[in-house]
Amino acid sequence: MDRTAQLTARVTGRGIAYDPPSTAPSAASLHVRAARVLAANWTGTSTVPSRNLYPHQWSWDSAFIAIGLRHLSPLRAQRELETLLAAQWGDGRVPHIVFSPSVPLDAYFPSPDFWRSSSAGRAAGAPRTVQTSGIVQPPGHALAAWLVHRADPGLSWARGFLARVYPRLAAWHRYLLRRRDLGGGGLVSVVHPWEQGMDNSPCWDGPLARVAPAPAVSFRRADLAHGAPGDRPTDLDYGRYVRLAADYRDGEYADLGGEFGEYTDGGREFAVEDPSFNALLIASEHALARIAAELGAPGAGRHARAERLTAALVERLWDDASGMFLCRDLRGGMIRERSVSGLVPLLLPGLPRELAGALVSTLRGPHFAARTGLVPSYDLRGPAFEPNRYWRGPAWFNTAWLVERGLRAHGEKAAADAMRTAFLRAAGDSGFAEYVDPDTGEACGAPGFGWTAALTLDLLHDMDGAVETGEEGGDRR
Repeated sequence: MDRTAQLTARVTGRGIAYDPPSTAPSAASLHVRAARVLAANWTGTSTVPSRNLYPHQWSWDSAFIAIGLRHLSPLRAQRELETLLAAQWGDGRVPHIVFSPSVPLDAYFPSPDFWRSSSAGRAAGAPRTVQTSGIVQPPGHALAAWLVHRADPGLSWARGFLARVYPRLAAWHRYLLRRRDLGGGGLVSVVHPWEQGMDNSPCWDGPLARVAPAPAVSFRRADLAHGAPGDRPTDLDYGRYVRLAADYRDGEYADLGGEFGEYTDGGREFAVEDPSFNALLIASEHALARIAAELGAPGAGRHARAERLTAALVERLWDDASGMFLCRDLRGGMIRERSVSGLVPLLLPGLPRELAGALVSTLRGPHFAARTGLVPSYDLRGPAFEPNRYWRGPAWFNTAWLVERGLRAHGEKAAADAMRTAFLRAAGDSGFAEYVDPDTGEACGAPGFGWTAALTLDLLHDMDGAVETGEEGGDRR
């Protein structure tokens, strides 16, 4: 049996989280095509987002990929997360890139020799046997682990999957909550745009304006060899990204946070509280509570913490005038830009009903109602909108998946069904592109993108209800 056939074979027995996809020929074809993308991107231990543009393992990509991969092979989905967590630092952080030693240094920048994780990160407990970056990405991993467990509880119990990943996930959350509450209000801050995941969002233009860019001669942009310059960040913005990362590295990846007794941005030029990053932490805190309960440990405290984080999110980042959540620059205050990040908290089951209603209205309104039916990454009427440039307007499939799940969580079934249909149509028509023009559906970025294919599989295995509130319990083996 070849690799694709192995991946597309259905797992049988008790504990499958979703039903098989529709037997309609179009759905079956899309299922096989998505499975082929994941087979082509599989390295033997993890999945690269894109063979050419992103040839290593990325943190939040792997969480999304595991969610889809569980429908093809729960074992590979477990390994996806285990490989990532094996590169965790001693202080608990999960790095945003785990580098493959088989990939040439010049294939991607910043490369391992830029990050110098094993030396610059020694004080923070960076691993010595694998090279990583020193920054993080959104923490959706506990949510992914819970859903992967639910896909085949028997296999999960037999392998001790939850028992092995739970301590690492708990340490990951502990790092964020103790070391990254730089604003003192209970929310996590990101210290680099790459940490938030929506790297080139106009939300970062204000904070980045304080950053002197690294000289253009000090780095080489490998991304431009695989993507159109008009789709990618500008040289000026990229120079600022490099400067921020180099400064963090040169400071030995040190963080300042609540465990020191006072809260400060530490003089950082970039420190931002972001709604989607914190929403994914809250969702994963709920999931971690379920994992704890599955292992026989108390989970009520984690649910309570998730509720406190939800309250802090509303208090610090909700904006009535915009009808959505906004980012907060710890130096400059609220960032008056609308982005898809401010819609992602719709995912949360504990969101006040009136706020959920406002988010749905904003999603349907002129700032986000794109002709494809997907969600643009930035305000369609915003001054910085560009339909094809990285995170400055294009529609991305991971954020569409999050919003679709959020709509279901709050009883908006018709809107969720429409989002699901738009997602599957655009994913198939674009060749599982990294992202698309929000109005035309034109494919942009890398083709055959990992999370696009994975989340296509997840939506083909449709489920009524939010990812947060999935089935409790499971087969204990």
